[in-house]
Amino acid sequence: MKPLNNTNAKKFEKVAVLMGGGSAERDISIKSGTAVYEALKRQGVDVFAIDVEDKIIEQLSEIKIDRVFNMIHGRGGEDGLLQGILETMKIPYTGSSVMASALTMDKLRTKLCWQGHGLKTPKWFVFENEKDIDPCIKLLSFPVIVKPSQEGSSIGMSKANNKAELRKALSLALQFNCQVYAEQWVSGEEYTVAILADEALPVIRLETARGFYDYEAKYQANNTKYHCPCGLSPQQETEMQLLALEACNVVGVNGWGRVDLFIDESGVSQLIEVNTVPGMTDHSLVPMAAKANGIDFDQLVWRILETSLA
Repeated sequence: MKPLNNTNAKKFEKVAVLMGGGSAERDISIKSGTAVYEALKRQGVDVFAIDVEDKIIEQLSEIKIDRVFNMIHGRGGEDGLLQGILETMKIPYTGSSVMASALTMDKLRTKLCWQGHGLKTPKWFVFENEKDIDPCIKLLSFPVIVKPSQEGSSIGMSKANNKAELRKALSLALQFNCQVYAEQWVSGEEYTVAILADEALPVIRLETARGFYDYEAKYQANNTKYHCPCGLSPQQETEMQLLALEACNVVGVNGWGRVDLFIDESGVSQLIEVNTVPGMTDHSLVPMAAKANGIDFDQLVWRILETSLA
């Protein structure tokens, strides 16, 4: 990794760690934000925590804030809304810009951008209602994975192996008030690549005993396996890291983030999604990748905050 640009905690001035929010990922955000807050406090940063509610502008205006460490996952914190407020208030923040945050929160639009750039992503089908079930089956066959386009942490996602399961998965995903799509199932190994200050960290290969890497596998299960080194050859790992960086560049992601992808049975990398405010809990992947690169949690948090100085 590049050397630190800042080694003086006072240069950050007064930092607010924003967490909570009103999305379905609120509980994970609280855990992530608390861990970040404690790490900054240990390092002498003038930091305080804000559990974001509906009146975010009033909350931010009550006290003088010099910069924000954003740990609000999902809609309201990761979709450009908060970023727009912070830019209007001229408060520097961690993570991607308004445009990149809004774009990447929508998995469908992200896939369209990647496809337009010539990057591989699994074939998909967008639902309007249950009448689209048969056309979806005709296009994608089984199995498929059904997703709300604007939720994270695998919330609302289900794998479907037959028509009955597809109908049930669609019913669940439609509860999240956004577009829903089915994605062709990728048989192969699942990987994730963390990005920090425009550099890719070591690749992690994910292994779960569940049907897919769902919410429970991510945050609750103790039998999910994380392989780092990931088992790829040095050349393959470098190629995957470069692909993740390119995928981020296409949609404007900067500062930090995490790209999820598969290598399918034919050896082709298939991009799944990019997260602009990844988790920072004890089960989270970015801290694991940083640790494999010799960066402990406190150092990682410092480096992420440092990107807000740019």
